[in-house]
Amino acid sequence: MRGPQSPGPWTDGDPLLELTAFVGRTAELAELATALDRSRLVTVTGVGGVGKSRIAVRAAARRVSGAPTSGLSWGRVELAPVRDPQFVEYAVVEALGLTDHTARMPREMLLEHLAGRRALLVLDGFEHLVDACAELTAELLRKLPELRVLAVGRRPLGLAGERLFPLTPLDEDEAVELFRERAVGQGLRVADGPEVRELCRRLEGIPLALELAAGRLRALSPAQLLHRLDDRFRLLTGGGRDVLPRHQTLRTAIGWSHELCTPAERLLWARLSVFAQTFDLEAAEYVCSGDGLPAEDVLDVLSELLAQSVVSREESPAGPRYRMLDTVRAYGGDWLEATGDAGRLRSRHRDWYLGLATWCELDWFSPRQREVAARVEAELPNLRAALEFCLTRPGEAHLGQYLAGSLWFCWVGCGRLAEGRRWLERSVELESPYARSRLKALWVFGYVAILQGDTAPALTALRECREQAERSADAAAVAYAEHRTGCLALVTDDMARAETLLRSALERYREIGELNSNVLMGQVELAMTRAFRGDLPGAVRLCEDVRRVCDDHGERWARSYALYVLAYAAWRDGDPERARELLADCLGDAHAFRDLLGSVLAIELLALVTVTRGDPAEAAVLQGAAGRLWPSVGLPLFGSAYYNAPHEQCEATARQALGDTRYEECLREGARLDRAAAVARALGRDGVRPLGALPAPRGRVPQSPGETGTREPAASPTRKGGETAG
Repeated sequence: MRGPQSPGPWTDGDPLLELTAFVGRTAELAELATALDRSRLVTVTGVGGVGKSRIAVRAAARRVSGAPTSGLSWGRVELAPVRDPQFVEYAVVEALGLTDHTARMPREMLLEHLAGRRALLVLDGFEHLVDACAELTAELLRKLPELRVLAVGRRPLGLAGERLFPLTPLDEDEAVELFRERAVGQGLRVADGPEVRELCRRLEGIPLALELAAGRLRALSPAQLLHRLDDRFRLLTGGGRDVLPRHQTLRTAIGWSHELCTPAERLLWARLSVFAQTFDLEAAEYVCSGDGLPAEDVLDVLSELLAQSVVSREESPAGPRYRMLDTVRAYGGDWLEATGDAGRLRSRHRDWYLGLATWCELDWFSPRQREVAARVEAELPNLRAALEFCLTRPGEAHLGQYLAGSLWFCWVGCGRLAEGRRWLERSVELESPYARSRLKALWVFGYVAILQGDTAPALTALRECREQAERSADAAAVAYAEHRTGCLALVTDDMARAETLLRSALERYREIGELNSNVLMGQVELAMTRAFRGDLPGAVRLCEDVRRVCDDHGERWARSYALYVLAYAAWRDGDPERARELLADCLGDAHAFRDLLGSVLAIELLALVTVTRGDPAEAAVLQGAAGRLWPSVGLPLFGSAYYNAPHEQCEATARQALGDTRYEECLREGARLDRAAAVARALGRDGVRPLGALPAPRGRVPQSPGETGTREPAASPTRKGGETAG
């Protein structure tokens, strides 16, 4: 009954002789050793092929070799070939070399042999015999105080005092190391390149999959393997003659778990395959229930799949989430297709995420705004799957348009402009008899294009939206189209037109009773036109009103832009300390929402405040950091003379104080900072201390260094979203 790396029937301190090198798992081995010190029963669980047996055997051998004079013995029992629970005890006796020809029962022989002996028993592959193994283990541990059991399976034994040790796949570096090591075993050398790393990522660090893939290297290059990986179950077959049958192909390894499931568990496994990456319990209960699986049973069945390591649970900022490895999901997907129920399940999946997007859009304007941001971040893979389903299924274009438009707060407020642009472009190209859904997608598309500095398609989309909205008497779409057209005028320096359009849009919002983050941003944008036209007190009044409404409703995103304008006003009023305080609050919220535009605008203004406070070197560093972030947003400072003036004044002052060479050095230092480091630096969290202060300017701000303009520009939060850096 010994496996391919079995140490023999019973070992008294002999080191383990391994036929292939053991790679990685240093931290896990240490944790498993600690678990064995603290508990007499430890169960290593995990999905098929993750390396449970290998790490358990190695941990046992290390424990024995680490105490050669302690009299510690250990033995491994491979239970996979045992099909009848009645023969579990016989398998243990045989594996330990205790078989005799007397009439003694095997359990009696075990108790007699192990009595008074310090021993470690490895029970490997018990999941299909869990009841019999649990009963035997309980009695052995109860009657043999010096015995410890290291169980290995895809589910727990379920005994009191059992300490679980869930084994996860290898991390990327260890996966690459294992793949290359196994390639050497084939007489080949494989470089650690991008194709190998992508292959290891796609195989999710599952050791069995990596070893089977390495076995294909005699015939296929890593690039060819990667290309063929979509059919992984056909590709990843083989293995040595001494490998257990269930490990000779990836499909068989996963299928072993499938065979151990009840019909309800198999049904849920198949239905869960419609989720992309992670999901929560409520989604599983809605999407997967019905036709043989009542909603009230989903939790219990899901718990069984968790116990069998088919599904794993993890914590996230959005709360508890569940996950299946892609390999496990693909196996379930094949079964779902075979049932003929895939279309219905994908429709239910789409319906759930349409509802989720609707709820999140409404709750964006509420104290739950950050919760919404975290939820959408966690659900993005599923939202993408729902969008793809809608935009490729005949007759569902309007649902895709509605979903892409409803997620405006994600594209704009959570730093995903480029992705939103792609979905919105695809959606508005499709014809639909449902005008309202397409109108929403059009104005959101125009909004996103403005923020990216792409004015021509933005203007085209907004004109089409307004014309069609007026024909269909859709007052809300008219207001949004007019609002975003005013926003476009603002970033293209047409202040008179911007003010006219924004005032009109805000009046339309009032007439239809619209109040949300978009409406408040319209008020902030109107404040910018007032600041640009020289009315700073009017701009401050508008933004103070926005801040009051935001505070009343728990809104933080639009509030951050209002604080930005107020900070600029404080700087202009000769109060850089107040300006910095407001900008710190503004930047903290923008960064929390992953709003790169809000972050980079705040950093730009902080650079100006910093040079005013007497630290030109730090101001140049912040300008360098902002310069690195702008390409991820769009056109730096929108190409606007108004927006560029504060930046140019900061640069002129810093250059004059530092000289060109030193200024450029500081600029390069800032350009090396990633987004998180740039935000930390701007907030002074790395110990940077500003020097003495320069007098804050009063009156007009020059259009460019050495030039006095007739307009009074100010920095602005007109664009309200951005791509995340990196």
